[in-house]
Amino acid sequence: MSILCVATHMNLKKVINASGRMSILGVSTLSDDVLEAMKYGGQHYFEMKELHEEAGRIISTYMHTEAAMVTNSASSAITLAVAGIMTRNEVPVEQLFEQRHQQSGHILIMTGHLIDYGAPVELMIRLGGGNVKTVGYANGCTLEQIKHAVDDDTIAMLFVQSHHCVQKNMPSLKAVGALMKELQLPFIVDAAAEADMTGYASDADLLIYSGSKAIEGPTTGILAGKKKYVEFAKQHYRGIGRAMKVGKESIFGLLKALADYDAFHAQDEQSKQLAIIKQLQCLNDVPGVEVTIHQDEAGRAINRARVTIDHHLASYDAAYVVHALKEGDVAVYTRDYNVNNGFFDIDPRSLDMADAQYISDRIKQIMEVA
Repeated sequence: MSILCVATHMNLKKVINASGRMSILGVSTLSDDVLEAMKYGGQHYFEMKELHEEAGRIISTYMHTEAAMVTNSASSAITLAVAGIMTRNEVPVEQLFEQRHQQSGHILIMTGHLIDYGAPVELMIRLGGGNVKTVGYANGCTLEQIKHAVDDDTIAMLFVQSHHCVQKNMPSLKAVGALMKELQLPFIVDAAAEADMTGYASDADLLIYSGSKAIEGPTTGILAGKKKYVEFAKQHYRGIGRAMKVGKESIFGLLKALADYDAFHAQDEQSKQLAIIKQLQCLNDVPGVEVTIHQDEAGRAINRARVTIDHHLASYDAAYVVHALKEGDVAVYTRDYNVNNGFFDIDPRSLDMADAQYISDRIKQIMEVA
């Protein structure tokens, strides 16, 4: 039976992803070249330890770090980073959780970074044997608060570089990294969805990326950084990392995606984003609807279409439109974090012009505009 027949029997609804590189929608689509690399990896045998070592060596050159390792997701990279710092070379990996009971192992994280990205980030810390110690408040934090939170039980700090996090009244990644260097504490940076592969290497001891978001590879993660900390984490391949192992086909797919990403021209992507937003701006003719360009909250080079709906002038409010878009014959997923404030965003990165036309036509249909 062909894969198309299998998909037909699964009764899967077609999805237009106007939400971005989101795990609930399968994150990214893969290029033919990446799929070819995965096919090569899947159809051959390798000594897996050697494959991991060589892959880490290659990835570290892209990241401008001393070392790197492949994980099966960014989430598992957080867990393995923490586990490595918990045990170092002093405790057998099999005794990770006994070690947790013997020492506090506090991992500092700003309260505004305590996000749920599909799973709570604090859970990934605990899976690695660490204990979560929050610092600051939901609406801000200072370097002084971080400094005062450090005690003899503190073993590292995790900084989440993400649009999901509180952005206002927060110290910068660079400033926190400098403080951690001063305090001689390992600094872990979760940059899972970031597009900048090299910008944080000088500030962090360990860097975490998703292989399937900006890089557009298969479901994988990257843990890169200082050699000693990567080696600490790597030991857990034969511990809790066994439950998080990554296949040879995914490693080859990630390496190909990274090679292609390194040659990627950001200017072309920006032009594509703006062209799609311009097409969506035909919705400005709909009563009560306004489409504007909105830049990514976390400073990434992403322009989105912000669709604001004045429910006094429009047929329906933003929440109704978002729900109706998902419930159509083709499910359209938008970035709907702010529907309660009367607007939602359309991320153009995974769209083509036909998708943009469908979305605008569908919104007009929902709004009962002829």
